[in-house]
Amino acid sequence: MDTSIDPRSGFCSKTKTYKSLRPPVPLLPETLPLSAAAHSLLLLRSNPSPLETTTILIDVDTGNRLSAAQFLRHVESLAASLQSNLNLSKEDAAFILLPPSIEVPILYFSLLSLGVVISPANPINTKSEISHQIQLCNPSVAFATTMTAGKLPSSDSLRRGIVLLDSPAFQSMMTTSSTGRLDLTRVRVSQSDPAAILYSSGTTGRVKGAILTHRNLIALIAGYYDRKPKPEEENPPPPEVSLMNLPLFHVFGFFMCLRAVALGETVVLMKRFDFEVMLKAIETYKVTYMPVSPPLVVAMAKSDLVAKYDLSSLRLLGCGGAPLGKEVAERFVARFPNVEIVQGYGLTETTGTAARSMGPDEAKQYGSVGHLAENVEAKIVDPKTGEAMPPGHQGELWLRGPIIMRVVPFAACNTALATSTLRL
Repeated sequence: MDTSIDPRSGFCSKTKTYKSLRPPVPLLPETLPLSAAAHSLLLLRSNPSPLETTTILIDVDTGNRLSAAQFLRHVESLAASLQSNLNLSKEDAAFILLPPSIEVPILYFSLLSLGVVISPANPINTKSEISHQIQLCNPSVAFATTMTAGKLPSSDSLRRGIVLLDSPAFQSMMTTSSTGRLDLTRVRVSQSDPAAILYSSGTTGRVKGAILTHRNLIALIAGYYDRKPKPEEENPPPPEVSLMNLPLFHVFGFFMCLRAVALGETVVLMKRFDFEVMLKAIETYKVTYMPVSPPLVVAMAKSDLVAKYDLSSLRLLGCGGAPLGKEVAERFVARFPNVEIVQGYGLTETTGTAARSMGPDEAKQYGSVGHLAENVEAKIVDPKTGEAMPPGHQGELWLRGPIIMRVVPFAACNTALATSTLRL
């Protein structure tokens, strides 16, 4: 390592920039045409486990399961149907107003593979909030259910109409298509193309739309894939089973879908949060990983309900949203000595991550979000002078790297690229 870089903090005295202490992850050339969906599906197909026996999605409410092979068939069929029936392409944006279900990840992958910009929103939003979000993403089509469609503007204002996921027509599109196969000659997605507009409250004012590119998502997944145990490793751990109690319109739920497919892991979907249902799902599906917030860690450490269920499969909790206090963490570890809690920091604008702790030693640094993620750099800048500050000083956090959102207006996405530096 460069002698000007502090091996403990990553601070470079020459540039006054904090470097990631994680090993850099090589990325595919940015000029290679590739969608985030195609990238994850390529990694899935390279998985040594048979696709027919690899479970990708489980619905807690119904118990329905979807294998990797079924997922691939549904994605290709739906993409072909959307391409031929609605003429969807990379010139389109899709507004998505859906509760969690197995069909949502299939829809995400189908649209991303066509180059359509997806824009999922909270289905419990008010009509006014939804109207503002629609103005931000300017969609040509919307996907909803019979319960949420009433919050959308009339289908006349959407060039390609409204598609209901709980309709027989949509179910048919996932299993059959008029063309039989996706016409790839009509699809050329660049990594620099916008992939998603996710909504963020930001720091002031109304909700804002963060534009994430295919490159952002590919870079994020590459980091996780690089840490995946290799088949030749001795006694590799069993495939991860994640319990998703976060909404799929949230950046974390969104990228967890991409990650599960890329790594051949299983995501257990909860349509609504219920503490005891969560505990039962951990026992039933042998969940190994779960994203949590500090209040949920408190509940697991204190609740008498926990003793009713076998939670021995749990290996890791990823905690975010707020700092986790040392006392709470120690109380949880005392009850679950074989479960590691890691903390992280990220935003919608950074594709859901920026820093995270890894491994048992870092997990014991309570109150810390760990080191900068791979391929990410940071500065702490004095807001008055604009000067980059050394360790031990407060200031604005500036982040740079391949996971940082594009910050140009959506209308200008095809004509301009902004710097990948985010000032917080």
